[in-house]
Amino acid sequence: QVQLVESGGGLVQAGGSLRLSCAASGRPYSGYAMGWFRQAPGKEREFLATISWSGGVTLYADSVKGRFTISRDKAKNTVYLQMNSLKPEDTAVYYCAAGGSYGSKWYRPDYWGQGTQVTVSS
Repeated sequence: QVQLVESGGGLVQAGGSLRLSCAASGRPYSGYAMGWFRQAPGKEREFLATISWSGGVTLYADSVKGRFTISRDKAKNTVYLQMNSLKPEDTAVYYCAAGGSYGSKWYRPDYWGQGTQVTVSS
């Protein structure tokens, strides 16, 4: 079992930046991919990015490529999502995820965090 706790969400103006963090605990951290999703009100959960266990592979949804960057710190058992040039349409609950399998534009994790709210004002 893996427990994931997100932090770093909040209110930001359009054009601003936020960095989300996700701390993992439980089974050994190495050996599994991690990623981020978001869900806006009335919409389905959307894949954003994933990173391989080594950190050598990073994949992004077209909607955030070039603006968001995923990274991980193995020593801290933490994955990050740096979000730049934020837009009002980025407003959503952001979820960290771990384990499972992934492809170039998809990710099916085994574990989920509880989510953190990001609100971008215009």
